Amino acid sequence: MRLNIKTTPNSLIIPYNYQQKLTGVLHKWLGENNQEHGEVSLYSFSWLRNMQVSENGLICPKGASFFLSFYDTQRLKDVLANIRKEPEMFCGMSVKDVVIEDTPDLTQQEQFNLGSPILIKRKENDKIAEFYYDNSISGKLLEETLRTKMRLAGIPDDDTLSIAFDLNYTKKKTKLVWYDNISNKANMCPVIIKGRNQTKQFAWNVGLGNCTGIGFGSIY
Repeated sequence: MRLNIKTTPNSLIIPYNYQQKLTGVLHKWLGENNQEHGEVSLYSFSWLRNMQVSENGLICPKGASFFLSFYDTQRLKDVLANIRKEPEMFCGMSVKDVVIEDTPDLTQQEQFNLGSPILIKRKENDKIAEFYYDNSISGKLLEETLRTKMRLAGIPDDDTLSIAFDLNYTKKKTKLVWYDNISNKANMCPVIIKGRNQTKQFAWNVGLGNCTGIGFGSIY
C-alpha cells in the first residue's frame, strides 16, 4: 500500500541535499525502536515533488508531495497514525493531507518510472562498486536484490522475473547524490519489469536496488 502525502509550503530554504532530512522524518514516524532501522528495507519513498530552485536551495510555495510505500500494511498503518500525531517535517513543512492508495493490479504494466534515483552497489575486494544503466549486469543485480527481499517477505521466487533499464529513454542519466557526507552515483532511468503480478506489486512497494530505506529506488 502507498501513502500519497501533501505538505504545507516551506518557511525556510530547503537544502538541495535534503534526502537525509526526509529519511529522518520517516524514522520519526516509524518510531525510535523500529525494526527497519539498519535492516533490509521492505518499504520505499520518493523524493519531494513540486519543488522550485531558488538562489540558495529549494522552495515549495504551493507545498510539496511525495509517496511512501510499505509491503507490510500494518507498518503503513502505524506510520499513518504517527503522521497524524506528529505531522511536522523540516524547513517549516508539515503534512496537510494523506491519501491511501491500494497496490494496483500491475498485470499489464511493464514500464515503471522513478520516484527517486536507483542505486546499485556491491562490495568487491573490500571496496564498494557502483553500477549504472549502461552496465550489462545492472538488471541482474536489481533482480538479485529484489529476490532477496522476496525471500525475507516469504514471497515465492518468480522464475519469470526480468528487470532492465529502459535504454530507449532519451533523458537517461546518472546523478551524484550526497548522503551523510558520502557520494553515491545513482541512475535516473525508467525500468522495465517482467514477471508475475505479485512480483511487480512487491517491487512497486519496496522499490528497486540498494538503500531504498534512505530514499533510493522508489517506482510508480
